[in-house]
Amino acid sequence: MSCIFLIKRLCFVLLILPLLVSLSITLPVYAEESSKGEMSVSKEFDASKVMLGSVKAAVFDLDSGEMLFSKHADWVTPIASITKVMTALVILESEQPLNAWLEIPKPDLETRKNAYSRMRIGSQLKRRDLLKLALMSSENLAAYTLAYHHPGGVDAFVADMNIKAKQLGMVDSTFVDPSGLSKLNVATASDLVKLLAAAARHKEIQQYSTASRYTANFQSPRYSLAYGNTNRLVRRNNWDIILSKTGYITEAGRCLVLMSKLDGKDIGMVFLDAFGKLTPLGDAARVKRWITTGDSGHIAGAALRYAQDKAKEYPN
Repeated sequence: MSCIFLIKRLCFVLLILPLLVSLSITLPVYAEESSKGEMSVSKEFDASKVMLGSVKAAVFDLDSGEMLFSKHADWVTPIASITKVMTALVILESEQPLNAWLEIPKPDLETRKNAYSRMRIGSQLKRRDLLKLALMSSENLAAYTLAYHHPGGVDAFVADMNIKAKQLGMVDSTFVDPSGLSKLNVATASDLVKLLAAAARHKEIQQYSTASRYTANFQSPRYSLAYGNTNRLVRRNNWDIILSKTGYITEAGRCLVLMSKLDGKDIGMVFLDAFGKLTPLGDAARVKRWITTGDSGHIAGAALRYAQDKAKEYPN
């Protein structure tokens, strides 16, 4: 009996040995490929691995048009200065001369009440520079000046913003001013995906919105003002951002839209209604980590509680 038992054990070892050898060979090769970073973008995007602090969000692949992740993306919400992306789109598609000098007008009540500007009323700045300041530094008076000098004035400009929104299929979006100071400028994250995709086709919006710093030279009288980008990520070497816009008013919370190259792919991100200045920046980092590693990581407790509390304000 012992002899038969030994024969059976030997047969079992002979059968299992090839499998053990196979595993010992393939597992180190897999680990080696991962460590080399040859597949830095996940082939399968698991949305359950994403945790974001923003109340509403959307992540998409610009090239394929695929929505990679969405969170309450159909909830209508104020969008603050994200509005200025539409302002830039209307300006560029109106084909007005970008080198024209425009006089800084006295701001309307909304702009005067809710925004401070260093620009001097009555001085002049080129349309190109006003557009750059509106995008990179979120200069509200710059956005208002662009609309003021639009054919037909501010009312006609706002009307053109809403016309453009309809053309893009932004069915849940409404604009009432060019700067985003009004809480009545509203959209959904899904709508802003469409806006971001359209804006990305204009190299001026890409260049102006991602400029780190810029000095604007005015005339009548002559003076200069230095500006910085409101999105600190454009100054980070580990980001390749090709379009960016921040936004904030009390009713909108902290907002951010951006487009970045990740492993050769143009990935668009929309973050709306976040807690604190750092949360949307952290969300961008979490999406980047998710795209490149498959897991976004965690969020701070205060940001999570804010998102949960704000979500209760919306119907199920």
